[in-house]
Amino acid sequence: MDRFAPLTAFLDAVSERYGVPACDCAVTLRGEPVYRHAAGFSDPAMTRPVSPSDTYWIYSATKLTTCAAALRLAEAGKLALEDSVEKFLSEFGSLQVKMPWGGLEPLREPLTIRRLMNMTGGLDYDLSRPALTAAIAAGKTSTRDLAASLAKDPLCFQPGTHFKYSLCHDVLAAVVEAASGVPFGQFVRDQITGPLGMTDTTFHPTPDQRARLSTQYCHLDLEGRRAPMGQENKFRFSEAYESGGAGLLSTVDDYIRLATALALNGASPEGYRLLSPASVAEMSRDQLGPVRPEFVAESPNTRACYSYGLGVRARVQAQGPIPAGEFGWDGAAGAYLLADPVNGVAMFYAQHVCNSFITIQYLHPELRDLLYRCLEDLL
Repeated sequence: MDRFAPLTAFLDAVSERYGVPACDCAVTLRGEPVYRHAAGFSDPAMTRPVSPSDTYWIYSATKLTTCAAALRLAEAGKLALEDSVEKFLSEFGSLQVKMPWGGLEPLREPLTIRRLMNMTGGLDYDLSRPALTAAIAAGKTSTRDLAASLAKDPLCFQPGTHFKYSLCHDVLAAVVEAASGVPFGQFVRDQITGPLGMTDTTFHPTPDQRARLSTQYCHLDLEGRRAPMGQENKFRFSEAYESGGAGLLSTVDDYIRLATALALNGASPEGYRLLSPASVAEMSRDQLGPVRPEFVAESPNTRACYSYGLGVRARVQAQGPIPAGEFGWDGAAGAYLLADPVNGVAMFYAQHVCNSFITIQYLHPELRDLLYRCLEDLL
């Protein structure tokens, strides 16, 4: 019997159960491909079956790449996680913080690179913030320009005191750019995607890559109904902008390569050392302690199991075959990355349905649990 039959049956049913018309999934175990399955159609007319060459906006799954870039620079001595952001981006030297009762106060402690990475930096995800919209209107839309604009508005809270999902990793991309001396996207190509063989992962899709985009949908209701939406990524504020938080386009064939390297403690099966085991451990450990945000875990029965690491959910409690140490993240259209260095398990799943909380709360947890059930006797 095919050990992955339950997983295949699940993927074949996601259209009916969750309103996901197209999906693709790959799994590796200890560096070897062990599973690949796609289901559904990439176009609304249902004339184009899902193909391995289909591209997807992976949105916040981008954050793993951005954190890997920063950790590579840390290993090279170009930055330290406790460095102040101001050291690299001078605009962040005059930050102020909103007070709960009104008014502003100065920083009590610096905004550090670690606080960007673990989402305790005091930023938010307000894309309508005045300084950001003014910079876009003025055509100042490079990665550095828009990071500088974020420093003009006050922080929501003192850095390090709370967790808030935010544009922190967009600022982190600008830090990487400043610390490396090359554009953020070039650093990612030179140090991560190029050496890992990720030829379809980019901030700047070519006409061919755009032509291969799976249709992007907007989730409409709890019944799983959806409607086609535009093929753009709202976090790409311009063609020049390289969003470290949500800007990458990729394929399943590509992004499983990153997941696999992370599951192998930072090295690709071909031998490229992306990160040291110590950096992977730091990325995936609990960075928050007891103040764990509920939404890091997808469903109520696993909330106690997860905290937040450096750009990733970080599993802090084992449950059945799933060990403490499993980590990864997802994206606004339903991308889902899992890396498990304890067992050498990696998975990347892609779909293209935005604003679907049922994907996060139900589909992803079931996908993860089925994967471990299928692999349990091999771990």
